[in-house]
Amino acid sequence: MPALKLFGRKWLAATDDMVFPCLFEFIVRLIWLIMMGVITHRYYDYTFTCTSGGECVRVYLVGMLVLLSLNIVLLVALINRSAQGGICDVHSARRMVPPLLGAKLLLLLPEAGWNGLGTVWAFTSVITCPDDHFTNTAIDVLVCLDWVLFALLVFALAMVIDPIGSVKLRASQPDLTLDTLKNRQVTRTWIRRFRWFFCWLNRDKESLEAFAQVAGLFSSLFRDSDLVPSDLIAGCVLLRVKQKRESREQWRLEIMAEQRLKYKSDLREVFRGKPVWLSFDKAEHYMKLSMATYGCTFVMYRYCCTGICRLLRHTTCCACFRPKKVMVEGDNCCMCNMAGFKELADMTEDEIIYANFKNRIFEVPFCIISDHKTKSIVLTLRGSISLRDVFTDLVACPEKIDLEGLPEGSMAHKGMLITAKKLKTHLDETKTLDKALSLYPHYDLVITGHSLGAAAAVLLGILYKPIYPELKVYAFSTPCVITRAAAIYCESFVFTIGVGDDFAMRISVETIENLRAQLFEALQNCRLPKYRVIVNGFGYALFGVPSKHLNTTWRDDRPTPHHSVLLPAPNAVPYMFAPSTANSIEVFSSSLRQNCKETDPNYSKNKVQEIPHFWKTREVATRKYTNVSLYPAGNILHIVHKKKSKEEKSRWHCLQLSCCKKKRRADEKTYEMRWLSPDSFDELRVMPRMLLDHLPENVYKVLTTILDEQETEIEDNVEFIM
Repeated sequence: MPALKLFGRKWLAATDDMVFPCLFEFIVRLIWLIMMGVITHRYYDYTFTCTSGGECVRVYLVGMLVLLSLNIVLLVALINRSAQGGICDVHSARRMVPPLLGAKLLLLLPEAGWNGLGTVWAFTSVITCPDDHFTNTAIDVLVCLDWVLFALLVFALAMVIDPIGSVKLRASQPDLTLDTLKNRQVTRTWIRRFRWFFCWLNRDKESLEAFAQVAGLFSSLFRDSDLVPSDLIAGCVLLRVKQKRESREQWRLEIMAEQRLKYKSDLREVFRGKPVWLSFDKAEHYMKLSMATYGCTFVMYRYCCTGICRLLRHTTCCACFRPKKVMVEGDNCCMCNMAGFKELADMTEDEIIYANFKNRIFEVPFCIISDHKTKSIVLTLRGSISLRDVFTDLVACPEKIDLEGLPEGSMAHKGMLITAKKLKTHLDETKTLDKALSLYPHYDLVITGHSLGAAAAVLLGILYKPIYPELKVYAFSTPCVITRAAAIYCESFVFTIGVGDDFAMRISVETIENLRAQLFEALQNCRLPKYRVIVNGFGYALFGVPSKHLNTTWRDDRPTPHHSVLLPAPNAVPYMFAPSTANSIEVFSSSLRQNCKETDPNYSKNKVQEIPHFWKTREVATRKYTNVSLYPAGNILHIVHKKKSKEEKSRWHCLQLSCCKKKRRADEKTYEMRWLSPDSFDELRVMPRMLLDHLPENVYKVLTTILDEQETEIEDNVEFIM
């Protein structure tokens, strides 16, 4: 960070990204140099006895030794220079990386020529020399590997090239700014990428609209940011370290203030005073149905070894040519998705009224079932599992929703709102829902779903609320889908459950933009080189974050909110502004110029003139794609893994030896929960279980575990009384 500038254009790589690629190439080149040295020592004298082409062989051997030696020297220099300084230390620490890399790339031309000469020697009869099995075999292998390495280098260059890195935009119209023109160029570039990489998706009007919306979002998030892919990886690692330190401090303060009592383990206490329909038992049952909607793909994922056998019990061979009891659309000829639903939901065909497994952008599979256990007609929607669903999720701009009863000015996630409206239109046209309710007139209507299905269920519930006033929605891992006032309005009929650090309940355009600002700040304040951060990240993934790294990762002079002027660390490219000086670029430029002169006497005035370009990242950090905040909806029950203090752990070990079974069972609770407001999910945090806590099987496991522990506690209480 920032992006590397070479040959008059920007690249999707930074000057500190050369450590690992150059280290890999250094090892390969060193082995080749040793091999070429052995070959030259063994075969050089034989070249004077060649019938033809002996001079070419000697030129090839000596030339390859020279080229390999030069490459190794340049690679060592690149590794050394690229590993210097922090992530944002550019001018002094890594200013020699671009010329070294340029020299390294220029060596590709003579190397290709020399390797072509080796190809002529190895695979043609133009050069006639004495046969030596070891030499001939080694040259054949080295020539082939050299071409492979050359192809990999060309491929790497193609991957890191910035499509608009050399575009010079000029405002051809007076009313258009350069930023507007660049935004259009970046958006067109993203659209072109989507069309190439996802060419197999349907090219209908909705797909093109989704591509344009997502391209606009990506352009807003990353345009002019100077971020490269490795910066995102390093930034996530740094944010994990930072947020763990903050979480540990918050946990300590909560323990001292005894605020952890807000989370409770007893279901009866948590649901005391709540309406009857807010039932944890029903929620666990509907979560099972929501998970079943994922169909055969989820069965094969969850039961890798026995999934096929489980599906075969429910499949119908050649179902497309046979009459069916259930109206099913969008499934294959063997009804595999229907088989997966029956396997996961533990239901028969008589209970399934209608199933639609068509999956397109803005369309999710769903099933309508008659649930005799809860005496309700259940409409269950599938969550995100395909790239089409991902595009639906990423069409994240807010869309106004006008409906009777909703607060004025309510807005919702556009992609999910379109999905809910299309589903309502389909149900109204086919009259499927009305027919199901007419079959069971005394049954209630329940809509449920997980992830994207939960968001669509909430919005569909809002659309159907005027028609079916008694309907209820059970949503699991609901994304940020609706504005705050509308989210509170949904409390009368929506029950939302979230587990732990689930990222989906916290991810929105606003939280991503806030995370982007935190990422810039973390990169600026990091004292370690990027390669060490990435290596540490692998260690964190395997063994957790050591306590000593919580403080040693950051600079001693890292800025705090009390600084009136936020100066960058020595030789660092500045990326964040203090709010009090956000409108005074002159103050920052002069302060930065003075700071650079003090730390680097040779720092020229010309370099200082380049600084305002980097200060643009402050604009990126504060740039907003939308000013509307979205939240999860309804009554939100948040479940977390129960943490124990040292005193609680020691008391637990004592209770293990106690004869009081009731007390021992009470302390065995695995999870605790509390009711939260929508505002509690306004920050996206990088946590180890942010993805695992979102997976449907893990959510269902948490719910079943809580119910099992509650039943066990009741049984123990009965035994204790007896």
